[in-house]
Amino acid sequence: MTCLCYLRCVRKLWTPAEASQLLKVVNLHRSVHQLQHKKVMAEEKPWALISEVSEQGYLEEMVDVIKPHFHIINYKDFQQNQQLHGPKIQALLLWNAFPVVEPSLLSLLPSLKVVANGGVGIDHLDVPYINSLGVKVTNTPGVVSNATADIGMALLLASARKVVEGHQVAMDPKITHIPQSLMGVEVSESTLGIIGMGHIGYKIAQRGKGFDMKILYHNRSRRSVEDEQAVGATYCANMDDLLKESDFVMLAVNLTPETTRLIGHRQLSLMKPTATLVNVSRGLVVDQDALVKALQSGTIRAAALDVTYPEPLPRDHPLLGLPNVLITPHVGTHTLATTIKMVQQMVDNAVAAVKGQTAPNEVKPK
Repeated sequence: MTCLCYLRCVRKLWTPAEASQLLKVVNLHRSVHQLQHKKVMAEEKPWALISEVSEQGYLEEMVDVIKPHFHIINYKDFQQNQQLHGPKIQALLLWNAFPVVEPSLLSLLPSLKVVANGGVGIDHLDVPYINSLGVKVTNTPGVVSNATADIGMALLLASARKVVEGHQVAMDPKITHIPQSLMGVEVSESTLGIIGMGHIGYKIAQRGKGFDMKILYHNRSRRSVEDEQAVGATYCANMDDLLKESDFVMLAVNLTPETTRLIGHRQLSLMKPTATLVNVSRGLVVDQDALVKALQSGTIRAAALDVTYPEPLPRDHPLLGLPNVLITPHVGTHTLATTIKMVQQMVDNAVAAVKGQTAPNEVKPK
């Protein structure tokens, strides 16, 4: 401002050419100042540790969301010089539960302020221990609900109407007619039982209503009357009642000690022999040995799973050899739009935590 005021004063005394030259000098000074300011701002960005930029880690589109807010170091580079990188890292951005957050890693990150998890489930994190180090834990609820509900209904429909088997028949050059084995079961006006009526479960109910399905649900707490009426859902205080009446049982619970192996031999035996189990929560919610026996014996008709334990299953696991099982590799949130929203929410959480502010989606230990 001083230079510009000076310029205005001397313009009356200088020739136009001299005044123009002075203006160039002032503009050059301003440009240098702006570059210096940008450099200072860049240096002030905190550091974040991520897994890697690849098909197995972060896509470039995801990294583009992080870069304006953090300097990024990938896990491989971090491992090569832990002493150099460890002290400056303030945020750990987890994708697909990696890097594994264990005490040995946390001990190398003395400046860490937040573990920002991509996804809702935090069963892979010891929240009380992490908090004891003065580090916050956050997740990304809400943004994953639509995509996860979509995959739940996709699995239900594909299993009911034998979509994968139909595709194989259509592609087989030896097939000359449609086999009767492709006969499916009706989805419209059937009964859908949802176990876990949180964000995702409610979105599933909305989709079920679109198929004129009768909606039953079991949850730790009952939804409001308005919520129930909006999707035509009926609350089952006793989960056994839901299991007995449902044509499709959809699991949409968080993995906790209470929900681990929630569905076992007894629960499967209560289901209709024509029923299908759909799991979009976590593999450990189901006793897989019991599920194998139920599918082999005809206790239930079929299973459609987006999650297993472990992931992926060993190649010789009996679930992989059963004709009445449909499995996808935990891709419930795998759309580009949802992925970008998740990373943005991770960044928002991490930025707030690094600044000492309240993180929008901080996970509190129970």
